[in-house]
Amino acid sequence: GRRTQLLKGLPATSTVEENAAAGVSVYTFNVTVSPMSSEGVAILPIIVNSNPLTEAFGIERKGDLEFSVVTTGNPVLDYETMPKSFDLQIFVEDTMGRTDVNILTVQITDKNEHPVFRGNMAIQTVMIYVLEGTRVERIYQVDAADPENAELRYTLLPESVPFLVLESGAIFSTKVFDYEKDPHCYFLNITVTDPDGLNSTKTVNINIININDERPYFTTQQRIYRIPEEQSPGTVVASITAKDPDDEDSPCRLFYSIQSSERYFSINPSTGVLQVTGRIDRDAQPLQLHPNISVILRVEDCGGHASEMEITIIIEDINDNPPECNPSTFRKEAKENMTAGTFLLDLRNYCKDIDVDPSNNQFSFTGLSGFGSNNFALESTVSGRLVMTESIDLENPANLGVEVYSLTVRVQDTACPNYTSKYPFYTSFDIIHIYIRIKPVNEFFPVFSDLSYEFNVPETTKVGSTIGRVNARDKDWPPSVITYSIVAGGGTRDYTNIFWISPTKGVVKILARLDYETTQKHILTVQASDQEKTATASVTVNVLEVNDEEPVCSPNFYSFQIPASLAVGTNINGFRIECQDRDSDPRSFRYFINEGNMNNHFIFSPSAGSNTSQLILASRFDYESGLDTNWIYRLRVYITDDNLLSAKDKTTHLINTGTVTLSIRVIPNPTTVIATTPGFTVVTKRENLYSESAWYVPFVITLGSLLLLGLLGYLGFLLATWVRTCCPPAGKAVGTPLINSPEKKKPKKDVVVTMTKLNTVFDGEARDPVTGNMYEFNTRSGARRWKKNDEPLQPALAMQETSSATGDSGQGSDRAEAPSKKPSEKKEEPTAETKPRAKPSAGQSEAPGQDGLRLQKQKEDRGLFSPASQSR
Repeated sequence: GRRTQLLKGLPATSTVEENAAAGVSVYTFNVTVSPMSSEGVAILPIIVNSNPLTEAFGIERKGDLEFSVVTTGNPVLDYETMPKSFDLQIFVEDTMGRTDVNILTVQITDKNEHPVFRGNMAIQTVMIYVLEGTRVERIYQVDAADPENAELRYTLLPESVPFLVLESGAIFSTKVFDYEKDPHCYFLNITVTDPDGLNSTKTVNINIININDERPYFTTQQRIYRIPEEQSPGTVVASITAKDPDDEDSPCRLFYSIQSSERYFSINPSTGVLQVTGRIDRDAQPLQLHPNISVILRVEDCGGHASEMEITIIIEDINDNPPECNPSTFRKEAKENMTAGTFLLDLRNYCKDIDVDPSNNQFSFTGLSGFGSNNFALESTVSGRLVMTESIDLENPANLGVEVYSLTVRVQDTACPNYTSKYPFYTSFDIIHIYIRIKPVNEFFPVFSDLSYEFNVPETTKVGSTIGRVNARDKDWPPSVITYSIVAGGGTRDYTNIFWISPTKGVVKILARLDYETTQKHILTVQASDQEKTATASVTVNVLEVNDEEPVCSPNFYSFQIPASLAVGTNINGFRIECQDRDSDPRSFRYFINEGNMNNHFIFSPSAGSNTSQLILASRFDYESGLDTNWIYRLRVYITDDNLLSAKDKTTHLINTGTVTLSIRVIPNPTTVIATTPGFTVVTKRENLYSESAWYVPFVITLGSLLLLGLLGYLGFLLATWVRTCCPPAGKAVGTPLINSPEKKKPKKDVVVTMTKLNTVFDGEARDPVTGNMYEFNTRSGARRWKKNDEPLQPALAMQETSSATGDSGQGSDRAEAPSKKPSEKKEEPTAETKPRAKPSAGQSEAPGQDGLRLQKQKEDRGLFSPASQSR
């Protein structure tokens, strides 16, 4: 809008005093409006700017068009700190859009003001704290100022206080304060006045602070206290009191403590109450020797000032311990038949009452009871000595089976106990348990049920079989353990003792085979022992005869030659066998040929009832018609000892059989047979018996043999490898001719070759202790083989054969065959059986009879073949 003179009276200058209150009018002016303006002023006058800026002024409306510039009081005008003049721009606008701006200059005038306090005194009452005992010094500096910077004067009321204020405003104390004697608080009125008499007053509160400069002291006079032992925790012993001169109105500020190392008592740090905290046992160390407990108490104030006091607490003994026994269980031994009055046990040596006061540690022994207590007694209730009242015999039916007596003794506290009501878990007595074992005495000897025993045992009874039992008793109680042993008898030439007795059961067994033919009766002495005493009994073992021996004939092998034209009924070569049996009558022998008697050419006469018999030709040989084809006969002759038995007895009795082997060669006609002296081999039969406990013998032998074979195989392998390495193959040899040059024929020479065939003879048999099977063995070489059930012992057979070798092949003389070592290895050889019409060669002039002469000569030179040579 257009600027028009609307503000009447402006510009103008006005004044106002400093510190003017809010609403004080500074200047009044009017606003002129146009007559056309019906509504008057659109924008009321306002201060749009000031120089310098301030909000200390405002405009108030006093009429319709009259306005006044007034103070706002915010901020309060101050001549000393604010500008001295303010230029206010006042703006106004009417309804017609006309405006006007003019300046009002306001000048601030100075005014004498009251002095003012600064710092804390300006806003609050100052609290000053002075420690008692502080020396005279300045305690505070009053800070005041005059707005007009005039000099000020300080005064202090009341004048009677021990303080003064200097012209500088410093407040000093005039004495050393004692909190316990002087007032604890002072109120000072400090007045400050300017030269025109204007003043201001403030209050200063001075407090005298008590310092801890005094030691507290105990007010309790008692120093010795007595209490019984075993007081429960929390029991009050004493109430300790003390005072502090520095703070009589606050006893709670004192702190109580125990300075000595104390495990029995504690003190309340605030109240000073002394209480029991731990168990107090007068009967245990260290109170047992030193029952007086010294306790050093200490009281201390907040400043660390303290005092100490020593009190003595005497612990009094009460009867709080029952008698105790250690151990409370006793085990004693007493021999039976011990006399009455024998001392067994002194109980007082093991029992005690640990109460210190002699009036509280007395006890007695009463109440002896229990099983068998009538056999024992206590000498007195005070001594506690246990003795026997009568002898005890374990063999007595009244005591039979009783070995241990169980007794109880009551150990009673004789002093009046005062703890049963206070300590209900205590008892005034202890129980002793006594176990007395009656040790048996070996009074009686063992007694056999019979003075002598007789057992009948067949000689074929197996080794390890039980043949009888002996029994002995001992009258001692408890029954003694009886052990049995053989102390004499039962030995043979080969065995020290062939009988064994069970040490605990008395069962008698045989350890070796019995032989009726050797010993018919064994007399043993058996001993029974109870570890101390012994008794003996006689045991007779009658060996019953059993037919367990087989007939043994001589010779058991024979080889000879007979002509094919031998007459029937002829005793062949005068051969006769003679047999013996150790357990059979010679009349019980029966002879028969079991094998090899083809066409029944041979018989024995007599065939039964005699211990001698001859070989007879029963029928003639017929080779021309082809009825006979064999030229060699191997006869297996059986000799049994059942001739005297009936047919019924033969099924039940034991029958043994002996064997004889004959080898007969038939010489074709017209060969002249030259009689030769018969040769025979004696076979000795031995039976090897092994103990049942020697099972390891064949095991060790077998294992050693396997290891030896393995070693030999390994050495052979190494040898073959070395030969292959050192000797190259023949086909690769250098200088070897591919075609052999023809050799010159040498004149043929007659060579006489003597061949000897040997056969291993198994002349003994035994039972394997591991498998139980029978095996045969050679007594010289030790060779073995399993025995077949139907195969008798092999006779010793040794024959020599002489042959002449010539240049003409296909020609040979008759050869005598000998059994080979193994049936599977037998080889067929040309003999007279297959070549009956063979003619001697040109260089062979001997007849078959001459072969017999050569055989006889070689036998004379070398002697009979032994089984050892046969086995090789």
